[in-house]
Amino acid sequence: MNIGNFEINGFAALAPMAGVADRAFRELCIEFGASYVVTEMVSSKGLTMHDRKSDSLMQLGETEKPAAVQIFGCDPEAMAQAAKKAAQTGCTAIDINMGCPAPKIAGNGGGSALMKDPVLAARITEKCVEAVDIPVTVKIRSGWDETGINAVQMAQMLENAGAAAITVHGRTRKQMYAPPVNLDIIRQVKQAVRIPVIGNGDIVDPLSAENMYKTTGCDFVMVGRGALGAPWVFNQINEYFRSGVLLPAPPVEERMEIMLRHIQRLCEYKGEYVGMREARKHAAWYVKGMRGAAALRQEIGSLESIDDLRIIAEKVIKA
Repeated sequence: MNIGNFEINGFAALAPMAGVADRAFRELCIEFGASYVVTEMVSSKGLTMHDRKSDSLMQLGETEKPAAVQIFGCDPEAMAQAAKKAAQTGCTAIDINMGCPAPKIAGNGGGSALMKDPVLAARITEKCVEAVDIPVTVKIRSGWDETGINAVQMAQMLENAGAAAITVHGRTRKQMYAPPVNLDIIRQVKQAVRIPVIGNGDIVDPLSAENMYKTTGCDFVMVGRGALGAPWVFNQINEYFRSGVLLPAPPVEERMEIMLRHIQRLCEYKGEYVGMREARKHAAWYVKGMRGAAALRQEIGSLESIDDLRIIAEKVIKA
């Protein structure tokens, strides 16, 4: 798939999940075959005010290509300034968040709140496209609620505003992450625009990825929560589409080694104090479904060091 002037080789991208898709996790997913990654969403207001945390969210590793920096906000001028700053990271594209359902974001006019104002959404896109010389993509939802399913109209307006690709999460903002995913609206968007369409929503394995491709006709798929505690899902998807083989999840010993490698890198980038506190949610995802997972999650909730995590990993392996 081509987005603007760059090519993506592979079958699945990593979604821009706030508080999850940081540099450590993105790099790990790339190692397991993610063909394209998008950063956590970055506040346009924070970037224009030179907020240090906002700047840190945009840091890309050497292996992160192709990669997009995702920005959010509702002021066209501020978004254009943020796009310019984000482009200085050397990213491959700028992605605009018009899908985040979080009350803190949507309540301030950003994220999925823009689904209620397609004219403003198009103006933001147009300003960002004018501001940078790299592709600008947009991530949307099916609509604000079931009475306002307007992804087709939005996608057409965004295409006319210069968007190079559209990612559609097949849920409304009101749904948040509750089932079902509306694959038909993704199919309708694909039929209505000429630019690439990326399908998103409940892709957790090769078969769900195949279903997204076949049902919607989309050009690419994006994996979000399906990669939590399972970055190897990209390798499984790639192998299935290349050979038809359904690879099993790695054995427990390997999964624990991957977890430790992930958290060590997290601590390297953020320091052990911050890293280990963020590691708690990741570790809980890695042990999901394992014997004694409930008791393990209680221990994980008080993790303080890599050594603490190694002890838990050993318990999991011996169980």
